[in-house]
Amino acid sequence: MASPTLGRLARPNVLLRDGTYPHFMGLFAAMARSRFLFSALPWRSWAYLLTSIIPGALGLAAALTVLFVGGALTKVLIGIPIMAAFVLAGIPMARLERWRLQLIDPEPVESPHDRPSRPGLMPWLATRWGEAATWREFGYAVLLVTLLWPIDAAVALMAAAAPLALITAPMPVINGGQRGLWPGVAISTPLQAAGAVPLGLALLVGAAYLVTALALAQGRLARTLLSSPGPELHARLTELTLSRARLVNAFEAERRRIERDLHDGAQQRLVAVSMSLGLARLDLPPGPAADQVAQAHEQAKLALTELRQLIHGIYPQVLTDRGLPAAAEEAADRSIVPVDLMFHLDRRLPQAVEATAYFVICEALANIAKHSNAAHAWIRADLTSRGLLLEIGDDGVGGADAARGSGLAGLSDRVAVVGGSMSVSSPSGGPTVLKAELPCP
Repeated sequence: MASPTLGRLARPNVLLRDGTYPHFMGLFAAMARSRFLFSALPWRSWAYLLTSIIPGALGLAAALTVLFVGGALTKVLIGIPIMAAFVLAGIPMARLERWRLQLIDPEPVESPHDRPSRPGLMPWLATRWGEAATWREFGYAVLLVTLLWPIDAAVALMAAAAPLALITAPMPVINGGQRGLWPGVAISTPLQAAGAVPLGLALLVGAAYLVTALALAQGRLARTLLSSPGPELHARLTELTLSRARLVNAFEAERRRIERDLHDGAQQRLVAVSMSLGLARLDLPPGPAADQVAQAHEQAKLALTELRQLIHGIYPQVLTDRGLPAAAEEAADRSIVPVDLMFHLDRRLPQAVEATAYFVICEALANIAKHSNAAHAWIRADLTSRGLLLEIGDDGVGGADAARGSGLAGLSDRVAVVGGSMSVSSPSGGPTVLKAELPCP
């Protein structure tokens, strides 16, 4: 039974910033306390290392047998499913390891596996084969049967055998015998036996620390590979996802507000100034004053054009009013490369998704115009159960690379903000195809 000190140290509070469990940190800290040697932790650690011998040795024998038999039968194709099923052997071994971990870590280790979508062997196999947890468990099983259990056995046995041999050395010496330590070295006199006892006690103390440190380190590894994220981590991930969604929505709302203020405020005033300058230009007789008013009129028109481009870049009104297909058509009309549009959308998309898709389209078309030397481009958008699938391609020279600062890295970051993913295929000689998948909750 664990001591009160161990139980108090083992209770978790919250996850640390790196996702580790502080109760493991508490277990390591317990080794520095004066009551460590009188707690149950050293004995539990020794039992944890010693009990790895049975599953490790049996697992190694089973692995060698399966590899030998499966390898021999691969010629007749029977060995292929045997070898494939060998990967699933890590699942029961991981279950045993999670149970054994309770010897040194009172916090339960939950199974990381998902429940199959429907009952039956094939759904279960499909679910297990597709999980990263299955492969982590298989990796841990391979590590256990090849490396960990021999180390555990050697440390656990030597940590007990060497100190006990020294501590009990006086017993055979008193009876006229001797205590052999290793070939050629023995304790045969009472003086040697008396000196062996404190040396054995010191070794026993050191062995307690060594065994505990090794057991806790291995337990930390086992928990990392064999457990599912705890409820605290799930809560943090959920909150992070929700906060990111709130920030994205707030950011898009602010963009629309700025666009509306510029469109309804500064742009209208600049239009009025330009019209006033134009009327004044018509009324003034030729001369220096008329020339200055004409120059001011031209500058006002240029400023108005730049402001309209700025407003369009912030958040185009057509995107708000008519949605992504109309905004993409307008962007394609501005492109110097002919663009074919293929949109299959049966509903309006969320505002953050529409904005992200639109700016991906604009940036991709700008890259096509600058770098591709293409004669033709296309944009395809499909709404599926997974979300919006966006494809933008051209028949140019290819060779697009995010590392060269072509804007692709920024696009990838923008897509990731809304929980999407992006990939680019651009072999030398073309074609270049950019694919983005944006979830549409």
